[in-house]
Amino acid sequence: VQLVESGGGLVQAGGSLRLSCVVSGRTFEDYALGWFRQAPGKGREFVATISRSGGASYYTDAVKGRFTISRENAKNTVHLQMDSLKPEDSAVYYCAARNRRRLGVISTLPSEYDYWGQGTQVTVSS
Repeated sequence: VQLVESGGGLVQAGGSLRLSCVVSGRTFEDYALGWFRQAPGKGREFVATISRSGGASYYTDAVKGRFTISRENAKNTVHLQMDSLKPEDSAVYYCAARNRRRLGVISTLPSEYDYWGQGTQVTVSS
């Protein structure tokens, strides 16, 4: 399974970015999907996740009301719409896929994800 992110960049505080991740190699609907981020000197942090059907999603408190995760099963793509961006949102953002064999509909733990993309840089200036 390969995951390729796109859409990162430099934006001013208060602005928006839309990240996309294309998944290839296996049946897209077999995977719940998540977005994580990692800032310099910090560990990988959960941002958002969406179930295989798209019917369930969950966000870390820091992004609730500002970020929206969605998936397009026909295009094997997951998106992260990021609005009202803040400088503290600056990080490398990673897309990850979690196989249907794992227990639970969704997970916030990086160790529960089986495949990862290479990451895309998001920088928010103040």
